[in-house]
Amino acid sequence: MTLYPIEAGNFKLDGGAMFGVVPKSLWNRTNPADANNMIDIAARCLLIEEGDRLMLIDTGMGDKQSEKFFSYYYQWGDHSIDNSLKKYGFHRDDITDVFMTHLHFDHCGGSIQWNKDRTGYEPAFKNARFWSNKEHWEWATNPNDREKASFLKENIIPMEQSGKLHFIKREGDTEFSSYKDLGFGVLFVDGHTDKQMIPHIDYKGKKLVFMADLLPTAGHIPLPFVMGYDTRPLLTLPEKKKFLETAADENYYLFMEHDAHNEIITLKHTEKGVRLDKTHTFNEIFN
Repeated sequence: MTLYPIEAGNFKLDGGAMFGVVPKSLWNRTNPADANNMIDIAARCLLIEEGDRLMLIDTGMGDKQSEKFFSYYYQWGDHSIDNSLKKYGFHRDDITDVFMTHLHFDHCGGSIQWNKDRTGYEPAFKNARFWSNKEHWEWATNPNDREKASFLKENIIPMEQSGKLHFIKREGDTEFSSYKDLGFGVLFVDGHTDKQMIPHIDYKGKKLVFMADLLPTAGHIPLPFVMGYDTRPLLTLPEKKKFLETAADENYYLFMEHDAHNEIITLKHTEKGVRLDKTHTFNEIFN
């Protein structure tokens, strides 16, 4: 198995929304806001090469939305999935599997693109299967009013219409399931959105965890620092507490999807609870 970090593009989000009830005077220390109160956000995906399979975890927001839509997110930098894949000698047509932690637009929008004459939509990875889970799919395709703006039909329904949508089946009622066929384990969490999937990957003698929105940035490590976007913040708290304690105990390497300035972090126990230990680049740890 070989892993590659894939940069799908940087953008900005409102700092207050990203930190919920936490005062700006606290979160601004780790995630400084600009004049519009926006903070830097990444869409950092992960590519897994295993034998003849090439799996991409999450795909960023893509490029098919309107100019007005993108104006809300202040995109910056020159990252793209295509450029990142090319850096490692791959093309999007090489992708065999696209695994989506959840179906919010900034995690799955890049999975679907306009067709050639812009009359409809088609898979952006024409040779890939798309992976979600049935519970989350039903949640996303019948969205509550609070999340409706994050579950965009044009990102989701074309996957099903393509005939390439597959559901991961949970093993019993356990919160952590192993998927040997896909080469990793999955932690299911429900605080941010229903049945978000957090991949755990054994790689070069270390445990790498793709954090998705369970821990958006290193600045979100303190327990009360929970996003305003979370649908069940009081459930996020125990899910996050349990995970952070395990990550510190077991020396997990946390792959940060949304932290624009910290690629991988590790944690440690302190008198104030679990806190940041070290920040790393992917190459420092795995090359």
